[in-house]
Amino acid sequence: MIQTTVKIDGMACNMCESHMNDAIRNNFKVKKVISSHTSGQTVITSEERLDESKLREVVDKTGYKFLGVQEEELEKKGFFSKFKK
Repeated sequence: MIQTTVKIDGMACNMCESHMNDAIRNNFKVKKVISSHTSGQTVITSEERLDESKLREVVDKTGYKFLGVQEEELEKKGFFSKFKK
C-alpha cells in the first residue's frame, strides 16, 4: 500500500474537502482519501503509486493549488502482526 500526501492551497471548508475527495476518487483507483482544509492536505491510500502529473492536473482542475506531493510505502499491519517476532 502507498500513502500519498498532497499539499493543497485554497481549501476553506468541509465542502472543499468533499469536492477534493470526489475529484480524487473519480480519477484514481484508491482505497481511502481524506482531505483537511485546516492542514491544507489530502492523504490518499492506494495499492499502486499515483501519477504525479495527473494528480497535479486533477487538483488544478478543481480550482485549488497543488503545492507538492510526498509518498511513502505503508506496512500492512493486521491484528496478529503484533504477536510476530
